[in-house]
Amino acid sequence: MTDSIAGLPFWDLVFDADGDPDTRTTDALLAETGNLTDLYVFTHGWNNERGTARRLYDAFFGLLARQLAADPGGRTVGLAGVYWPSKRWSDEPIPDFTPAAAAGGGGVAAATPRHQAPVVADATLDEQTLADLLELFPAAKVPLERMAALLRGTATQPALDDFHAALKEFARLAGTAENDGEAPQPAGGPRMLSDESADDLFGRYRSALVDSGVQLGGGGGGQAGLGDRLGGLLNGAKEALRGATYWEMKNRAGVVGRNGLGKLLVRLPAGLRVHLIGHSFGARLVSYAIGAPQVKSVTLLQGAFSHFAFCKPLPFDAGRNGALGDQHRRVDGPVTVCFSSHDNAVGRFYPLASLAARDDTSGARGALWRWGGMGADGAQNTDAVLDGIKPAGPGTTYRFAKNRVLNIDCSEIVRRGGDPSGAHSDIVHPEVTWIVLAASRMV
Repeated sequence: MTDSIAGLPFWDLVFDADGDPDTRTTDALLAETGNLTDLYVFTHGWNNERGTARRLYDAFFGLLARQLAADPGGRTVGLAGVYWPSKRWSDEPIPDFTPAAAAGGGGVAAATPRHQAPVVADATLDEQTLADLLELFPAAKVPLERMAALLRGTATQPALDDFHAALKEFARLAGTAENDGEAPQPAGGPRMLSDESADDLFGRYRSALVDSGVQLGGGGGGQAGLGDRLGGLLNGAKEALRGATYWEMKNRAGVVGRNGLGKLLVRLPAGLRVHLIGHSFGARLVSYAIGAPQVKSVTLLQGAFSHFAFCKPLPFDAGRNGALGDQHRRVDGPVTVCFSSHDNAVGRFYPLASLAARDDTSGARGALWRWGGMGADGAQNTDAVLDGIKPAGPGTTYRFAKNRVLNIDCSEIVRRGGDPSGAHSDIVHPEVTWIVLAASRMV
């Protein structure tokens, strides 16, 4: 049954981890969209349980609907929100999707980072997070419970080595074993697990926590707050588990996009214009759903997948393509990638699961760095062009083009958020919704 947001009809679209739909939701969409000219479909990212995802849809579509009402252009519009199994760890702050400025404003919104008390890392895994992980990855129950027990215990070298082995077993049991093309992937999980040393892996995550401003338990930030070496590595072990679970949810996003949303889109009326929007891993999900001729625009917000995913071939390996090589050319309209230098989740933590100790981690982290993510610097090594963020409202245009990627640097406004993720979820701005609206009118 249809709901509504800001006066526009809204449909829930629910998929399980394999992409199988809740047919009650998808059948409602198929039955009730015959009078629409345009449908905007938004997919949440890695840390949105259902209530949080709906707050995102209410806030984002609320801005977009008010902008659309000022100039509907004879269109009849509907909205849809995708829900897929991807829960926030309970020790992470709930994303703030409060609009940063009123819709339809004339200038770039002032968006300064909010003051935040220092985050102090706790190496233990709380009961709610463990319960959520067991629900998300039921096949990996034994290694998950083992790792939780080790995090509650004393940091010793045997405990860290045991955790490393359990983490590999988790990835083997839970994973769908794919990547975006950064490097050939070892069997059974993300490339980070090919490290022979637990200390190497957990040390990288510990350093990333400290570099992002997080204090490790027992002291202040930086070297003064590291405590003993093994204790700090236990914090790193927990973050490596977080990274592994997010890696599996990234893979799951591709499965749901390919087997779920993508198959639904081709069943929609042939004349309906569909506009896909994805945040974080949701950007990967909608990218895997591309292919239906109804798709007329795609907007990726702080995408948590490789910035080389659309490459054909890869710039560092002419014999391989990105996981979605040339997929953007299948869109009957523009593909827009919004990114921000203030997104620490993608800029700092996303690459850690994709690389191993033997890989080049010290080189310049520029646009051609192998391990970079779209949400940090846009889609790379395609025929993409670059624009800066502009004010929302009539008269603001971008260099959209059919079958081509447009990278938009949103760093000027996508900048709010605390440690360690930074501005990863700071996407509800009138300037951003205007990008979606402008792209959808391109063709």
